[in-house]
Amino acid sequence: MAFSPLKNDTFLRACWRQATDHTPIWLMRQAGRYLPEYVATRARAGSFMGLATNVDYATEVTLQPLARYPLDAAILFSDILTVPDAMGLGLSFEAGEGPRFAHPVRDEAAVARLAVPDLDKLRYVCDAVGSIRRALDGQVPLIGFSGSPWTLACYMVEGAGSSDYRLVKSMLYGRADLMHRILAVNADAVAAYLNAQIDAGAQAVMIFDSWGGVLADGVFQEFSLAYTARVLSQLKRTGADGQPVPRIVFTKGGGLWLREMGELDCEVLGLDWTVNLARARAAVGESGEKAKALQGNLDPNVLFASPEVVAQEARRVLDSFGKPHTDVAASGPTHIFNLGHGISQFTPPENVAALVEAVHLYSRALRR
Repeated sequence: MAFSPLKNDTFLRACWRQATDHTPIWLMRQAGRYLPEYVATRARAGSFMGLATNVDYATEVTLQPLARYPLDAAILFSDILTVPDAMGLGLSFEAGEGPRFAHPVRDEAAVARLAVPDLDKLRYVCDAVGSIRRALDGQVPLIGFSGSPWTLACYMVEGAGSSDYRLVKSMLYGRADLMHRILAVNADAVAAYLNAQIDAGAQAVMIFDSWGGVLADGVFQEFSLAYTARVLSQLKRTGADGQPVPRIVFTKGGGLWLREMGELDCEVLGLDWTVNLARARAAVGESGEKAKALQGNLDPNVLFASPEVVAQEARRVLDSFGKPHTDVAASGPTHIFNLGHGISQFTPPENVAALVEAVHLYSRALRR
């Protein structure tokens, strides 16, 4: 599979802990409702799933933020719940309500029916990956992604988002055998799904453990971390263009377990805004085979302040990481700038421009 040569590899170099001339930046949910052009495209598509399942629309919205901002990576436009949808759970999105499953998994029979889905049901995602790679024409790398086994299980059992996780935690504590069965199927499905994205052209892959932080200490390790590790152990290491593919793990609320997450077989750890980057560097370690690049971690609500405050807070995040690695002959600690969670739909687009400019300018100054 032939793709255009990469013109900006700053993000990938940072993933591999190689020196870069600036700190790369991309944003979780960067193609989304804060952009008027996205809203217009979604209106043409008729629905969120109409947007996500149409290759041309998915390609268009993935590239929209790159037309506005000099970001250092693109991320596939899709949803974390495509895998359980392919399992037959009936995903839909109601306006103002978020995702919902018609057939939640709440009893032994429903758990027994679960299986790794036929990846042909997710062909639209892989077709979008290839289309986006071609449309990018080497401008920046493309990131593929999936939800983590635990995060998918939360939605599958609850049937929708949740404020208290009562149903999924009731199963976890009351029928741990069923929960382990769900997580095992999810882990193998996520691995197959991410490998399909890699084969289609994804140049990095990210696992979103959005709800790992709702678990108790000890429970997180057994029901979330272990199954994320199971996914990572199955991932392909080489992409469609023959280049190595870095793996990113982001656990919202995972700051308590940084040392254990540092043992994961991945290249990058994403951090939410509650974590100090310098302390994270110390916890994860900066040398040896298991050393990680760090990604994050501006509070997304900073983007509601003035552009001056946005720039100030961006500099604060860069300073909290510390002096950038500049030795081109060796690997060392590296940072990928991002938000601590997804960008809000109410974010002023001009503030994103202020953020990207501040990160690029200040991180270059730090390297002089």
